[in-house]
Amino acid sequence: MAEISASDQAAKGKKRSHKLSTKIDMTPMVDLGFLLITFFMLTTSLMKPVTMQLNMPDKTDEGLRSPVKCSQSLNVVIDGDNKVHYYQGACNPEVHTTDFSDNGIRQVLFDYKRKIGDMFTVVIKSTDKAKYRNMVDLLDEMTITNNKHYAIVAITAEDKEKLVDVR
Repeated sequence: MAEISASDQAAKGKKRSHKLSTKIDMTPMVDLGFLLITFFMLTTSLMKPVTMQLNMPDKTDEGLRSPVKCSQSLNVVIDGDNKVHYYQGACNPEVHTTDFSDNGIRQVLFDYKRKIGDMFTVVIKSTDKAKYRNMVDLLDEMTITNNKHYAIVAITAEDKEKLVDVR
């Protein structure tokens, strides 16, 4: 591993101490370094992805549906440009527009929860211009506001007509 070599240089009658030079072989140190790197790479635990639990109903049970009153439901329509339209009821409702900020849809959901109670249902609809990120943000808002009753449904032609005046 290490080698020491002595030089035999004699001076003219003077006695000097011999200078020794050393040569260190670094190959075992490099091998040890790679073994340690390999060990730590193989034994580390990678961070597992965090996912949101979403329970979907069974599609085979068509007869099990629970009716929801219009007064206890809030229709939320996700649109392009990070806009959220919401209205309550089905007969000529007043459509409001907000965004995904803290004072946006989150505040609306808290207000409806305070006004109606825990038993209101949020009906989530999405236009063709909406982005997937907006749907995930809205589902996050449902978790933050602790709304347990919500449904994701397809947007209808009637909903599109209601949004024409707002856009």
